[in-house]
Amino acid sequence: MTDKRFPQLTMDRLDERQRPLGEQIMKISKVGIAGPYNPMLRSPVFGQRMFDLLAYLRWNTSLPLKLNEFAILIIARQWRSQVEWFAHAPLAIQAGLSPAIVAELKSNRRPSSMPPEEAAVYDFLTELITKHEVSDATFERAKQLLGEQQVVDLTAVAGTYITVAMILAMANESVPAGHEPPFKPGEP
Repeated sequence: MTDKRFPQLTMDRLDERQRPLGEQIMKISKVGIAGPYNPMLRSPVFGQRMFDLLAYLRWNTSLPLKLNEFAILIIARQWRSQVEWFAHAPLAIQAGLSPAIVAELKSNRRPSSMPPEEAAVYDFLTELITKHEVSDATFERAKQLLGEQQVVDLTAVAGTYITVAMILAMANESVPAGHEPPFKPGEP
């Protein structure tokens, strides 16, 4: 991978349009204004709106945290998003997702032994991402197990984290210095 395409911003280098968002990010982010925030701060209005959307989708969504983090990992795996996987795999396990399921997903396999709700999330998102549609049977199973609001929120989580993956890829952002990227070159 080539170097980052945007030099890393620091709080003291933010202008008056960027600073309010930078201050909000610093209150919640373990990586400060790095990761997706570094390029997002280049467009402060977009960055603020994305930050607000992420705040809902991370902490106020109708999805249980375990399923929300699983959805983010599914997107991270589909996109081979080093930063998303690095950040969210530990959060998914902490939220109760089985480490075995995380490992199988990381190796690009459909996880085995998923509870019904997790299988519904995996199948729903995999169909939506790969086929750009969801079959009636898959939709009905997800709706029955999750409910209408959770199906909508699940779709929004996936779409938003695809956007985050795209921003990270465009900017050549990677995991923090001193850490190994989760996906090695040549791995599927």
